[in-house]
Amino acid sequence: MINKSILILGLVLLSSCGTKVKEVNTSLGNQMPEFVTLFEKGMEEGVLCYRIPSIVTAPNGDLIAAIDQRVPSCGDLKWSRDINIIVRRSQDNGKTWSDIETVVNFPDGYSASDPSMIVDKETGDIFMFYNYMDLETERDVYYLHVVKSSDNGKTWSKPEDITSQIAKPEWHNDFKFITSGRGIQTSSGKLLHTMVNLNKGLHVFGSDNHGKSWYFISTPIMPADESKIVELVDGTLMINARVNKTGMRYVHKSQDEGQTWETKTAPDLIDPGCNASIIRYTSKKDGFKKDRLLFSNAKSENNRINMTVRISYDEGKTWSEGKTIYTGSSAYSSLTILKNGEIGIFFEKDEYSKNDFARFSLEWLTDGKDAFTHP
Repeated sequence: MINKSILILGLVLLSSCGTKVKEVNTSLGNQMPEFVTLFEKGMEEGVLCYRIPSIVTAPNGDLIAAIDQRVPSCGDLKWSRDINIIVRRSQDNGKTWSDIETVVNFPDGYSASDPSMIVDKETGDIFMFYNYMDLETERDVYYLHVVKSSDNGKTWSKPEDITSQIAKPEWHNDFKFITSGRGIQTSSGKLLHTMVNLNKGLHVFGSDNHGKSWYFISTPIMPADESKIVELVDGTLMINARVNKTGMRYVHKSQDEGQTWETKTAPDLIDPGCNASIIRYTSKKDGFKKDRLLFSNAKSENNRINMTVRISYDEGKTWSEGKTIYTGSSAYSSLTILKNGEIGIFFEKDEYSKNDFARFSLEWLTDGKDAFTHP
């Protein structure tokens, strides 16, 4: 049997956008995924629903799983007077988890929703974004906030309103929101993320100074709803987008840092109109033998079922058929790479009554056809 302690020592955390790991000659095994229910209806008295999962691997290897604590109902931001952002953390690759910790909690009538995170691998800071609404005096007006942790998610800063930095003033009354899940840090150190104006398109926003300030790229990207951005090995930016009522994903690519985009349908990536996840696993530029991207979604044209993870070896041009993590009711998902090289997914299941974390190996995902080899 493989000595797991030796294996873990041989794997090194290198990046936040699909945490990169050092390859070794041993296999992580072909074991079935291990599941842990992190948030479940009824686990806290008075809380009726948990929705919108987001997960990252912190610089020290801890896992941070964030979610909406929707107190009165499962309703989205404009329909709920009391939504808070809470987390649970794991220090052992997702085997055990901390108690619930509150990151953002406004008084009744003021709600925060849709967490997403970016890990800055250069500074070690973790940025958590969310959407905010004052249902007392400005119902239907969306504000865009960020908080920061500099201690691997143990404590968080006070909320900062960055709406004026990443949205146009004339959008004040528009339905706009930062996409839940996660953003990225590019190879040049930029922090990039996506925000949606449902009437005026998807837009990329970012920071060139490690989150001290944020900027907005005014080029609209259509069609797109909730989306995820990744950087390809040649520097191209690629967005994988939810587009409702089409039964598939759309892919947008930019070779000029987001100023212009080329759009194509992705009919092989069937989708019921739901938030998904895409992250980089490995790249040849970092010494690996293969370029690898991972993608997760509810693999169905019409229904939120069949949570599936796929792998691409050609920078998203083609994808494997994937492995089904859960065949039943499943919706939003968020992927991360664990410090021991395994893959983690945090996703909604069973009609939004549960939010599970599952971890599995690259070998299991590929039916033994792929495993780590030393660069």
